[in-house]
Amino acid sequence: MIRFILVTLTLLLYLILGIPVLLIEWGISKWNPHFRDISCLRMVQAAFKLILWLTGADITYIGRENIPKDQAVLYISNHNSYFDILLTYSQCPGLTGYVAKAEMLKAPLLRDWMKRLYCLFLDRSNIRAGMQTILTGIEYIKKGISIFIFPEGTRSKDGKMQPFKEGSMKVASKTGCPIIPIAITGSAEIWENHMPKIKPCRVIVEYGAPIRPKELTKDEQKFLGSYTQQKIQEMLNQHQIL
Repeated sequence: MIRFILVTLTLLLYLILGIPVLLIEWGISKWNPHFRDISCLRMVQAAFKLILWLTGADITYIGRENIPKDQAVLYISNHNSYFDILLTYSQCPGLTGYVAKAEMLKAPLLRDWMKRLYCLFLDRSNIRAGMQTILTGIEYIKKGISIFIFPEGTRSKDGKMQPFKEGSMKVASKTGCPIIPIAITGSAEIWENHMPKIKPCRVIVEYGAPIRPKELTKDEQKFLGSYTQQKIQEMLNQHQIL
């Protein structure tokens, strides 16, 4: 329970102490928006890395060199744990907005940081609002801001991937940006599999080779979600023998 308490206190302290920081960042945005964006990114990444260190997890990252440094991408990953966000966001080389549930808008302070970091809030009960979220994601890509989506729509309870929602791939199919498939193994062992305790465990996060939609066959482009999911499953299978 000590690790859980430390992680919780660290998160709460960051959110509380971050209130004046948000105000300062708002002021900075008036004369240098890009500097504000990068400073927000690095501060949150530092906090996430600290929290991950407190969990005691032994994290192995594979294939980070597959992430292009000169263009925005669409990150696609399997999803087993809340810690998947910390594991991946802490490694993003540039501005990246995550697609989150609209319910996150009810979380004070946290939602303000998420908005600053270009997160998108998806209302799954409203088709029109969902389409607008995708359109905003497309605009972000065009501006050089990467997008991160967990296309299963929710966390897996048994570690097995649910079918990917094809609509989540429109950001890539409409812009032609590379898709970076990400396979995460063991993240649920940090917390979800034995709540409320946080326990040290081994976690593997692997970044696959970029998938470029325009280089695929017509059938592969038509079922881009299934194609990407297959690539992630292949990496997950390899993790079992590492």
